[in-house]
Amino acid sequence: MDRSSKNRLTDSLLPQFSGDGLFDRIARSVCRAGCLPRKELYEAWEVARRVRRRFRGGRVVDLACGHGLLAQLLLLLDDSSPAAVGIDRRIPASAARLAAALEDTWPRLRGRVSLIQAELETIPLEQGDLVVSVHACGGLTDLVLERAMAAGARVAVLPCCHDLQQADLGGLQGWLDGPLAVDVMRAERLRAGGYRVMTQQIPGDITPKNRLLIAEPNEDRQQTRLTR
Repeated sequence: MDRSSKNRLTDSLLPQFSGDGLFDRIARSVCRAGCLPRKELYEAWEVARRVRRRFRGGRVVDLACGHGLLAQLLLLLDDSSPAAVGIDRRIPASAARLAAALEDTWPRLRGRVSLIQAELETIPLEQGDLVVSVHACGGLTDLVLERAMAAGARVAVLPCCHDLQQADLGGLQGWLDGPLAVDVMRAERLRAGGYRVMTQQIPGDITPKNRLLIAEPNEDRQQTRLTR
């Protein structure tokens, strides 16, 4: 199966996900909803499971959330998070259908995931939040990082669509290709802001824009905020 396909997952693909594991069960629910591109399922899954290996608990805040699948997967992988909020400038009408399909299989999701159509700046963030974003285009990824840092929250982003005219390349484009230079500078800004940075990749056959940037406030930064 081509995991990078933008074709929608539908009932016709149910036999491809016949296993008993969590991913296959999620995929079957997504197929029944019939609205999500195959690529988005695999991207969200690969990001969610890597993030949950590092971070537990906290309210999940998915910025530029699209259908909101990442937020829901993070709750499924760690039920100690009380709730999730997804926010986007445009929430697809089919997001409600996807949520209903997942809730049919996992009733414990009901009432715990809110999808809000609004500008990304409008939702207040808190230090205990887990802020995530998959393929927030161009400068939206920087906005996600800035908002997470301002709140002192944990953060994970999978950047895409780098705007090389507006982004900070740090003078590194003589050594690195432009998008990589942008992401290196993002990692450095986090580190300089008192964050411990972890860099990973999701499989390249899903998307070539596969660099995953994960960060959490280091102990000194956390203590500084607590004593203010």
